[in-house]
Amino acid sequence: MFSKACEYGIRALTVIAKKTEDGSKVGIKDICKASNTPESFTAKILQNLAKKDIIQSQKGPSGGFYIDRDLSEISLYDIVDAIDGPSIFFGCGLGLKECDASRPCPMHDSFESVRDDMMKMCKENDLQSLITGLNKDTYQR
Repeated sequence: MFSKACEYGIRALTVIAKKTEDGSKVGIKDICKASNTPESFTAKILQNLAKKDIIQSQKGPSGGFYIDRDLSEISLYDIVDAIDGPSIFFGCGLGLKECDASRPCPMHDSFESVRDDMMKMCKENDLQSLITGLNKDTYQR
């Protein structure tokens, strides 16, 4: 249900969170290898997440990506919103611009409950719970 960008971003964030628990930084190559994501696309996603203060980055030989916030303060909702925007939580299931309660599309009522459940799930789960539930070989194929 998430976009590829969102999937890759979530996977990369879990790697960053796990690999930087000790205060270190992790480079894009290590992130992509561990998360099994394409480097150039993931780098763009991470740049966007850094601009939105979900993660931080530092340039230079000892640089890389890291998280300096409590992981329980970063909800899955925050991550999805930073990468894809809020349309998954508020948009039309068919992608129509003029779909709302007064002009519903054929899927409006059914999709509304799916959107609400998705929003609730994303707000109730945070980055800490994601990394706690993953094992070290989760993304290896």
